[in-house]
Amino acid sequence: MKQNSEIQFNHNKFKGDTIMATFNPYLNFPGNTEEAFTFYKSVFGGEFIAIQRFKETPVADQVPVDARDKIMHVSLPIGKGNVLMATDAIESMGHKLTFGNNYNISIEADSKEEAQRLYDKLSAGGKIEQPIKDEFWGAYFGMFTDRFGTRWMINYTYPKQK
Repeated sequence: MKQNSEIQFNHNKFKGDTIMATFNPYLNFPGNTEEAFTFYKSVFGGEFIAIQRFKETPVADQVPVDARDKIMHVSLPIGKGNVLMATDAIESMGHKLTFGNNYNISIEADSKEEAQRLYDKLSAGGKIEQPIKDEFWGAYFGMFTDRFGTRWMINYTYPKQK
């Protein structure tokens, strides 16, 4: 392996050759996602492109009453084509946050096949948290921690039908 001083990067050579569409950070908060994202919005500007509370999901009746107003998913565009996303990780729903599990790398694949390929390869030898499958929000989605401890979310959003 080359030493850092010997490594030279030519980022331009990758333009147009990339398979995947978008990588985005996905943060988990212990119930204060709305407060955090109100702050991030004040810093970065823009508008939320998605905000959904647990009470607005098809599984709302399975969510503890005191958690139904918490954030299931929020998305805030930042930078050039990046989206900062998050959820409230509710402990009473089995989510325990510790340093290191409060983030994921989210990949938005260009096709269902690409999503499956990425899921299969990256999760090999890791720990499956949510098998990849069709979800109520119109996507093919799965979550896992790879064999190196990195947490991933793979998503393919189906095209909207006209």
